[in-house]
Amino acid sequence: MSNKGKVKTQSFIIEGASCASCVNKIEKALAGVEGVTGVEMNFAQRTVTIDGDVNSHALIDSVKDIGYDATPMNSVSEQDALDEKAQADEAHYKKLMRNMVIALGLGIPLMLYGLFIGDMSVNTFNQRIGWAVVGFITLGVMIGTGKHFYFGAWQSFKNHSANMDTLIALGTGTAWAYSMLVIVAPNLLPDVARHVYFEASAMIIGLINLGLAFEVKARGRTSEAIKRLIGLQAKTARVVRNGQEQDVEIAQVQLNDIVRVRPGEKIPVDGELTDGKSTVDESMLTGEPMPVNKTVGDKVVAGSINKTGSMLFSATHVGKDTTLSHIINMVKRAQNSKPSIGRLADVISGYFVPIVMILAVIAGLAWLNFGPQPAIAYAITAITTVLIIACPCALGLATPMSVMVGVGKAAEAGVLIRNGEALQSASKITTMLLDKTGTITQGQPEVTDISTYDQRQETSVMALVASLESHSEHPLAQAIVDYAKQRNYPLSPVSEFDAITGKGVTGTLNGEHLLFGNEALMREFGIDVSLAVVQAETLANDAKTPMYFAVNQKLSALIAVSDPIKNDSLAAIKRLQNKGIHLVMLTGDNEATAKAVAQRVGIDDYIAQVMPQDKVEEVIKRQKCGEVVGMTGDGINDAPALAQADVGFAIGTGTDVAIESADVTLMRGSLHGLADALAISQATITNIKQNLFGAFIYNVAGIPIAAGVLFPFFGILLNPVVAGAAMAMSSLTVVSNANRLRFFKANKTA
Repeated sequence: MSNKGKVKTQSFIIEGASCASCVNKIEKALAGVEGVTGVEMNFAQRTVTIDGDVNSHALIDSVKDIGYDATPMNSVSEQDALDEKAQADEAHYKKLMRNMVIALGLGIPLMLYGLFIGDMSVNTFNQRIGWAVVGFITLGVMIGTGKHFYFGAWQSFKNHSANMDTLIALGTGTAWAYSMLVIVAPNLLPDVARHVYFEASAMIIGLINLGLAFEVKARGRTSEAIKRLIGLQAKTARVVRNGQEQDVEIAQVQLNDIVRVRPGEKIPVDGELTDGKSTVDESMLTGEPMPVNKTVGDKVVAGSINKTGSMLFSATHVGKDTTLSHIINMVKRAQNSKPSIGRLADVISGYFVPIVMILAVIAGLAWLNFGPQPAIAYAITAITTVLIIACPCALGLATPMSVMVGVGKAAEAGVLIRNGEALQSASKITTMLLDKTGTITQGQPEVTDISTYDQRQETSVMALVASLESHSEHPLAQAIVDYAKQRNYPLSPVSEFDAITGKGVTGTLNGEHLLFGNEALMREFGIDVSLAVVQAETLANDAKTPMYFAVNQKLSALIAVSDPIKNDSLAAIKRLQNKGIHLVMLTGDNEATAKAVAQRVGIDDYIAQVMPQDKVEEVIKRQKCGEVVGMTGDGINDAPALAQADVGFAIGTGTDVAIESADVTLMRGSLHGLADALAISQATITNIKQNLFGAFIYNVAGIPIAAGVLFPFFGILLNPVVAGAAMAMSSLTVVSNANRLRFFKANKTA
């Protein structure tokens, strides 16, 4: 199992981050703190998660040193942490809206004055006095409602970098400074250039604040999956202590406490049923709609709902160790992570801002040297518009917003995606290797046929075989042992037990040497099985697994075990094939059994009698052929192949082992979960590409138009105010497009 869950983790709310280039700076600064082993910042949520044994003050100081602020998320419970973040977002939203109202409250009247009353020119002394007053009022509004932009720009300048704040500060500052120059020294400029742009500075800040406010509001909806998961947690538990039942806070439940759950109540912690029976609705965790029958000895999971009977269970996992807590933590970490396509956008953003500043200067020089009069006015307009329209805020939001919604959507379907890289790789899978037992089949084999070839009766044979197999952990061995126990066959201690990988088991009982396994095991020990070969082939052709039993080097019996195919495997496999994915079934069974199962579910490519190392080699072989390979297994036995595959899918367990070992964990035991995972992955990556395309095209197309390339042909030169509105709308468009994923539904039909 991974030790990832044991690493000390701290989370902070980041203030002042305005674009993707900020993410790079913050992650780099935090990574440089001694003791930090991992940093992941979610720009969409403005939160950062740090792994490592390090003092929180050192982390906060490192963030402040580069011009941002960090507030610890100290809450113990997930719900409190989410509430804390929601309160911070709400306060930030109100502040942005207040700033927007103030800035537009000045900018709109000035713009209307310029359109309908005056031309905002400065030619007389009285005009100079009047506009000077307006200028200082504008400065006050700019500082009061946009100081975070100017402070961020100054901090970036001190750290020899640039970000979105830099562009906004330069754009609005240039417009204001030029306007003040017109007022203070109008004689330095020709008459036609004596025009003030105070309305542009005020309205740009107002519109950008409005866009950021919309973004804060919209990104709050991307946390709905986490909110729903946290809402599954019970607040209290009814614990039996000293013979008395009492309600206690969920945090006070201890390991091995006996917990009472009545019909209709949420199960508060993970446990094992000790008394009673019931049906439990686990759909909120697994996506499986049918309630599950629970009897003594069965496991129950926190967050599921007891439907019918009252029951008692012993707490096996409490607090942060419950399956639900693992799921919540995994979803949060996955939402914070970035696929490689997102990291590329971050890198581009880091270079983008300086390039834009250079382009703005070039545009200004071009207007000064080749533009019509007043050349300087046109130059100032072009510079300001380029700086404003090029802000890469939408570019920074493009990936994290989609990842957050996509990962949350997957969690609702019972699909737990470990990180953004797995999300992206899953969308590219061309070949999927499927382990047979427990993946295509139910994973609960049953004894179906017993034939003897000596004087021993079935009772004697099965008692010996079950005694031998009681030492094995193989699923087929459990079927043998269960068969014997149900019939009260006596089990005896076996000595010299040995499990021969991929073949079977050997041991000694009452002086007799026992062998039980496949034909390869019999050949290895020189056992003649000719009497049973034809029957074994018949059983195998019927999708049963025949196994030979020998005593003292002589064939004694042939026992067949069948693992029924899951009811929905055929439909799910057709869904996967319709996506163009090549399916390969892997099994340790013999050729005939493997062929029979493969034919029943419609898989043409299968490999029988594979060892664990063979599965790894099969993954490597197909990767070398250029395939993007997925591996689906139980998360434990297939661990080497799951690790080697481009994406490993653990199916049907939902245990902490599977959650920690796989790239993707499918909480329900159905291949429809695998098809859903791939569908959600493809939809999310498509959404990211749409966002990135929109953001890139917006900037690529917007910058030349802002610089004035259309002016010689059509007389079009963008107003800086229009650029500010367009920038705000681009961010809102990206956020809205990402939120469309919340309504995505995977096509369940084949």
